[in-house]
Amino acid sequence: MARQNRRDFIRNSVVAGGIALSAPVWIEKAFGIEAGMAVASHIPRDGWVNLGCPAHNCGGRCLLKVLVRDGVITRIETDSREKDTAADPQLRACLRGRSYRKRQYHPDRLQYPLLRTGRRGEGQFKRISWDEAYDLMASKMLEIKEQYGNEAFHVPYGTGSYSHLNGRWPAARLINLFGGSLDYYNSYSWAAISKATPTVYGTGVCGNQRQDWLNSKYILMWGWNPAEMRDGTNSEYFLKLARQNGARVVCIDPRMTLSAVALADEWIPIRPGTDTAMMSAMAYIMIREGLVDREFIQTHCIGFDKTQMPKGLENEESYTDYILGNRDGIPKTPVWAAKITGVPAATITRIAREFGTIKPAMLYQGYGMQRRAYGEQPVRGGCVLASITGNIGIPGGWASGIALQPGGGPFWSIFPTGINPVKAKIPVFLWTEAILRGPELTEKEGLIGVDKLSTGLKFIWAVASNILINQHSNTNRTAEILRNEDLVKFIVVQDQFLTSSAMFADLVLPACTHFETWGLEDGWKYGEEVFVMPQIVEPYGESQSDFAICAGLAKKLGLAEAFTEQLDERGWTKRLWDEFRQLRFPELPDFEEFLKSNQGVYTVPVEHPEISFADFRRDPEKHPLKTPSGKIEIFSEQLFRMDQPVEIPPIPKYIQEWESPFGPEADSYPLQAIGPHYMSRVHSTHDNIDWLQSAFPQRLFINSVDAQTRGIEDGDEVTAFNHRGQIHLPCRVTPRIMPGVVSIPQGSWSHFGKDGLDEQKNVNTLVSERWTPLAFGNAQHTIMVEVKKR
Repeated sequence: MARQNRRDFIRNSVVAGGIALSAPVWIEKAFGIEAGMAVASHIPRDGWVNLGCPAHNCGGRCLLKVLVRDGVITRIETDSREKDTAADPQLRACLRGRSYRKRQYHPDRLQYPLLRTGRRGEGQFKRISWDEAYDLMASKMLEIKEQYGNEAFHVPYGTGSYSHLNGRWPAARLINLFGGSLDYYNSYSWAAISKATPTVYGTGVCGNQRQDWLNSKYILMWGWNPAEMRDGTNSEYFLKLARQNGARVVCIDPRMTLSAVALADEWIPIRPGTDTAMMSAMAYIMIREGLVDREFIQTHCIGFDKTQMPKGLENEESYTDYILGNRDGIPKTPVWAAKITGVPAATITRIAREFGTIKPAMLYQGYGMQRRAYGEQPVRGGCVLASITGNIGIPGGWASGIALQPGGGPFWSIFPTGINPVKAKIPVFLWTEAILRGPELTEKEGLIGVDKLSTGLKFIWAVASNILINQHSNTNRTAEILRNEDLVKFIVVQDQFLTSSAMFADLVLPACTHFETWGLEDGWKYGEEVFVMPQIVEPYGESQSDFAICAGLAKKLGLAEAFTEQLDERGWTKRLWDEFRQLRFPELPDFEEFLKSNQGVYTVPVEHPEISFADFRRDPEKHPLKTPSGKIEIFSEQLFRMDQPVEIPPIPKYIQEWESPFGPEADSYPLQAIGPHYMSRVHSTHDNIDWLQSAFPQRLFINSVDAQTRGIEDGDEVTAFNHRGQIHLPCRVTPRIMPGVVSIPQGSWSHFGKDGLDEQKNVNTLVSERWTPLAFGNAQHTIMVEVKKR
């Protein structure tokens, strides 16, 4: 059977299933073509409906206004509530949410369960019934459980559907009822930052509510791009208000991002992976010129200099020792840092003086810098800069790090997944290692809960997840692992499209969109709101909600009553709504009354924003931190005791990355590549939406200096390559990226050609599978490549 692309397969599967249509009925209705099928009438939705934007881990949570006519979504707008203040702003959707009709009515939507008929990755499937799919999946689960035990099962990380009722949560609940599975900890997004921040503060809750940003007078946007990735709906709006209120905003980033253009007063390009060098040089100026807050350091910090070292470690290297070069003989001067970072020494000196003298100040770290080799170091470095300048626990200040908001919530999910009987957990990024050498993994690879695993992974159930291929590192290596049926015995992918990961599945289950089922969502990292997401249209074809799929499988496994607790999606939505009343919002209205109001979102105005560490600032003895010392740990005794000073130093240090422009690999691959978020996608979600691709096409961005030396002109087709693979895509020649760096936005779908290699535009083809030393997190922005004209 010849290989088919996704579009051909979906089209042909309709005919093969005995339903030969010129176009699916729902597409005909959506675009005004004559309809040939009536829509079921049990969904009482006709007219404008306010509801939460479908949750895809975009960095925001927004309100959509959706017009439904005759069971079809015909128009999507966004929040237009009259009240719109800093305390309670509108929650306005970006172009991804507003274009959602193109995803809802995409011709490639999966309609039926599919069973693989060729080799994994070839895209050869046949249509089967749901009963056949459930029987097959249940039998494989029982077979693998009997032969290998429950450590052989894995429901991997996935955020393609991220409401409280949909996505991987129902699958996790069912697999726990089935006896459990090998679990994971941490995330692809925040591995290093979520691990490193508590080594300084004892917690990740170290941010202020965003309304407090208006009190700041100086803001460093360090590798942070909220105009594209959002990082909480309205973060860019609050920055705009802060700037209007007199704050100076400086963006430090290898790219002149949309945020740098729209929100900053100055853009400072920096070489990727060298942020800690610049931070160290800033600290050098502050220490030498007396710009640090000595009183705060003495009363609230530990490890700044030799007078503050932990008991018994007085002779170890302090932060000041490192910065001044007292032990290694290398003072971390701006001149030293300029050679590493590419930022002029005079600029580093000026930024240090500004950050040290303009109060209060805020250093907000983006997440790209911690998805790199030694990504823990800039996280700790940013926290230390905030601490030594005394910008902790005060209005307008900011502790840096992961900066979760105080007060509890938002929550990623409150759907009860139950207790996992399997105690073993691996770092989220190491699932391929658990396939290849599961029983060999130890605490050195981040295994927790057990000393060793009894087996490698044999059964993978990926729900709303494209990490099996697309979002994981080194896609060619990962594809070879998954092709080997002696390693993983059975792969199930549950999604709305035949994604790159679904192409490697043995069984593909078609899932509903959020518009076709019920759910809830609250804010993304920040915000005081909760959205209701009612079902407003019928499921497409034979697709089912994630909950319904799990309920059907639970019935085959004899677990239906325990799984559903005799509630459907709507019943569970009401239960979770009522739980929010207990957890966050005591004044939350009655569920049925709120539905009738058609508000879509319940918000709580923030008139007096909470400040993290305010009590600690006021009285550190009475309100100590949850660190071992009770203070801000510039020197971490916990990290010192790990006895890995080269890769996990107890104070933040600049460490040259394992792939670097300063290493021998640069002789063959002289350009640094980064894979940032892109306006047209949420990770890989929306990559198949033509409106978004037209506005933001997948391209390689290259500086004119680098393009000229390679004979490349704007719009040329180019190849980016290294020893792991190559990708082909058009280029954009621009001064808005630092020389020596190319940008290839992450999330473009992989496609494997006849030679079995990824021949598309996915930057992860070029990325190493090596992980960071402390958090065992992904380092997917550490890449060296060469680029040539095709």
